[in-house]
Amino acid sequence: MNHKKLTRSNNRVIAGVCGGIAEYFGWNKTIVRLLYLLVSILSAAFPGILVYIILWIVMPSSTYGDL
Repeated sequence: MNHKKLTRSNNRVIAGVCGGIAEYFGWNKTIVRLLYLLVSILSAAFPGILVYIILWIVMPSSTYGDL
């Protein structure tokens, strides 16, 4: 059985967090990035930035799985 892992994407704009989420769920990376930006702006930006930084630290890079 093949298990998917949530990892940061190599197709990255900043750290690959949104790209990794999109790859995990099979969604369009651009749509995920736009939705994340919209949610961050509507939440006064600070919580969105904080969540992104936490995900950046917690999510492993996809390069670890390729070794």
